[in-house]
Amino acid sequence: MPMAEIPLRVWRTRGQSFSFRGQSIRYWTAGQGEPLLLLHGFPTASWDWHYLWAPLSQRFRVIACDMLGFGDSAKPLNHYYSLMEQADLQQALLTHLDIDQPMHLLAHDYGGSVAQELLSRHHEQRADIASCVFLNSGLFPESCQIPRVQKLLLSRLGWLVGRSFGRDDLVRNVTQIYGPCTHPSESALDDCWSLIAANNGTRILHKLVGYQPERRQHRERWVGALQREGVPLRFINGIADPLSGADMVERYRQLVPNPDIVQLQGIGHYPHTEAPAQVLRHYLAFREQLLSYLPQKVAWS
Repeated sequence: MPMAEIPLRVWRTRGQSFSFRGQSIRYWTAGQGEPLLLLHGFPTASWDWHYLWAPLSQRFRVIACDMLGFGDSAKPLNHYYSLMEQADLQQALLTHLDIDQPMHLLAHDYGGSVAQELLSRHHEQRADIASCVFLNSGLFPESCQIPRVQKLLLSRLGWLVGRSFGRDDLVRNVTQIYGPCTHPSESALDDCWSLIAANNGTRILHKLVGYQPERRQHRERWVGALQREGVPLRFINGIADPLSGADMVERYRQLVPNPDIVQLQGIGHYPHTEAPAQVLRHYLAFREQLLSYLPQKVAWS
């Protein structure tokens, strides 16, 4: 049975704002219970989680924000965008909400790198992370394919590439990384484009994509965080993803001790919008496993 979506126009009315280092950040929260922080990917926003929002909020206190430079949050032009600062932002949001309990993380793509930094801070006793589940993410930069458009954005003419980026470019790039039978609707693409274009977002795309070299810069720190004991991890991966699919799973298996992996057949880079029911099922099973201590190391769907 298809999961109910939250239309973007409705999602936007439910958001709130707080100030982070002088910049307005849009965030959403719902439900009660253990806090669950959702971390979105590039170049989209927290609306990516809308299929999972209601079922997760029935069980947990769910929190998400549009990170600085994304969605409906501020997109300052003269700003250096950093994954480190995005991790600072997540911690500032938790402080704003007076949350001092251990935090569960569910992260995708760009948000996966933010989660790795938060895990690193946990091991330094600067954050309190209870568990972390990754969806398709560039956890190991040597195994992540960089799309051509991002390579162009990283070039000297990246500012021009960003400003000329349009909806047709979004469609062309997105359809290449979804599963063969799970392409988004025209309406969903319109909404994604609305979030990218909000607040003149194309002017800073070339700055946001700086996360790619930043992943390489902090690779040892962030991979090391995955290899340390103490925080339960799971990797739910759409293996049809050409960017961080089957090759990323294999690298995860090689480098992470006792890897807990779920592989979604025929699913691409966006499991939470392509196969939200499967993601929900495997996420809840992971959380139940934390309570029961029953080992479950590899699953297929």
